[in-house]
Amino acid sequence: MITYLIIIVVLALLFDFINGFHDTANAIATSISTRALSPRVAIIMAASLNFIGAVVSSKVAKTVGGSIADPSKIENGVEIVIAALLAAIIWNLLTWYLSIPSSSSHTLLGALAGAVIAGAGFHSVNWSGFTQIIIILILSPIIAFGLGFVIMALIKYIIILSGNTSRSKLNRIFRGLQVVSAGLLSYSHGGNDAQKAMGIIVFGLVAAGWQDTLDVPLWVKLAAALAMGLGTSIGGWRIIKTISGKIVKIEPINGFASDLTSSLVIQFSTHVGKPLSTTHVISSAIIGTGSVMRFHDVQWGTVGRMLITWVITIPISIVLSYLIYSVLFNLF
Repeated sequence: MITYLIIIVVLALLFDFINGFHDTANAIATSISTRALSPRVAIIMAASLNFIGAVVSSKVAKTVGGSIADPSKIENGVEIVIAALLAAIIWNLLTWYLSIPSSSSHTLLGALAGAVIAGAGFHSVNWSGFTQIIIILILSPIIAFGLGFVIMALIKYIIILSGNTSRSKLNRIFRGLQVVSAGLLSYSHGGNDAQKAMGIIVFGLVAAGWQDTLDVPLWVKLAAALAMGLGTSIGGWRIIKTISGKIVKIEPINGFASDLTSSLVIQFSTHVGKPLSTTHVISSAIIGTGSVMRFHDVQWGTVGRMLITWVITIPISIVLSYLIYSVLFNLF
């Protein structure tokens, strides 16, 4: 059992590390695109604030650890976690290689559900809890799009009222604001995303009988935060290019509006303890703000490919983890 627990911790931290460089684009793509921050400074800032955000709260971790299945009652809980993490890691690496900004959250949660079905049966999934999580994952990008549209429209209206339409002056102002908004988004990202790895480790600890509650031990918080911070420091350049240039042209104004929108949505979700996809949120916010700036310049073909990936991630993760569990623990 101790060997399996070590494997779980290693895989969870590896997932968190991959999540860091896979999702770095969420926090810094817009500020790099507009040259508000240099790539080196942006990544260092994102890594540092991701770490800080990750150790502040544990509400999301408890949701991940207990909403899809009860680890204290489930059969084969340790093996289930291993299969789920392997499936999530494989999908994350594949989408990173293909430069597609997919969701680490969708991947992990779908993989956990598929592994539970394979290891403990269909009835062992808490479908009510799983459905609530899926609803949040679906609604959050829609809210981010709408809120981004409204915030960008208000900013544009205020600029027109002020009579200050000098592009160079506006760019200087909003580049400065982007430094703040990118920092807030990095902090918010760490506070939601790193907790998913914490939650899956706690799931394994409870399933193995090493603890009785879903409370996150300090060592788990620190390890997950460090893994995400290190992953972020590497930088996900493939996805940064997609986020920063292949959706819509980003200027300091809509870059700031996108970061602010994303931070508000993520912070609210973290406050109520719900996991969401930071990738989906920031991408949707960029589309929403970009639609106000230049609707016809939005690369809707790229958006369409992203949407397809978002839709198929959970089903593919369920099937992949089911197959991995079946091969590893049923055949051998």
